[in-house]
Amino acid sequence: MNPANAFSALLDDYLGYLRVEKNASPHTLAALRRDTERFAAYCAAHGIEDPARVDVHRVRAYVAERHRGGLQPASLRRALSSLRGLFRHALQRGLVVHNPVAGVRAPKGKRVLPKVIAAEDLGRALDRVPEGTLAIRDQAMVELFYSSGLRLAELQTLDVPAGGRVGEELRILGKGRKERLVPVGGKARAALERWLAVRASLAAPRETALFVGRNGRRLSPRAIQLRLARWARAAGLPMHLHPHKLRHSFATHVLESSGDLRAVQELLGHANLSTTQIYTQLDWQRLAQVYDRAHPRAKHADHKS
Repeated sequence: MNPANAFSALLDDYLGYLRVEKNASPHTLAALRRDTERFAAYCAAHGIEDPARVDVHRVRAYVAERHRGGLQPASLRRALSSLRGLFRHALQRGLVVHNPVAGVRAPKGKRVLPKVIAAEDLGRALDRVPEGTLAIRDQAMVELFYSSGLRLAELQTLDVPAGGRVGEELRILGKGRKERLVPVGGKARAALERWLAVRASLAAPRETALFVGRNGRRLSPRAIQLRLARWARAAGLPMHLHPHKLRHSFATHVLESSGDLRAVQELLGHANLSTTQIYTQLDWQRLAQVYDRAHPRAKHADHKS
């Protein structure tokens, strides 16, 4: 392989592998391409065009340069994760003899907890009666996101269920082509039935997508994001709405009511419990606020000397 083309060839091979074998979302693939192409450009600027010549010192120098340039620890962690996966793939292909990113860690930063929507605010917004086909569709999407804790890619790739009706559960194809069953609440089923009753007025012939746009075809991930934000503004919600915020809200509200972290892990489709444990921090914040308001000895007294 020509060293000048080695990085781009490796990246194309890796992205193809993730797309076909791991069912990676377009958003994930685009972010990975940005991260790895930026690193390849950095290496080229330092006279390195062959991945086999990259060592741990070069990776650490790259991290230091990006950190000095203002890149936040969370973004550095994501970039390193992208590079770690790329070189792991190169190692499996025999293109390198070791993974130079394996032992490199990003600087630690303050973990930002995901913001959630108050259940009462979201409930009031969802209780509004939708007017028009698009409003019926958008409300059905919001209900399903919140009812089942779906990722954007999981909802976007859904097809009309067999028989044209949504039951009490859905089979979802999640990250890594892993299937899981998710519950669909009564409010979400009712919203989906309203949508399915009018979907034919928009859907193109033989289109299988559950959610379609004005052109009759499957909504793109970006279109779903924009429609959710528009729906939230029309409903008067006090914050920007996007699919992941609904997923966070779903997990937090279920955990607050049940206290069952394992169940939330299964519902979200997290491979590791540690990924789900961030929601225990959210719940603790809520409990701490209740304590501060309710406990007679919790308030800080003004000390007088």
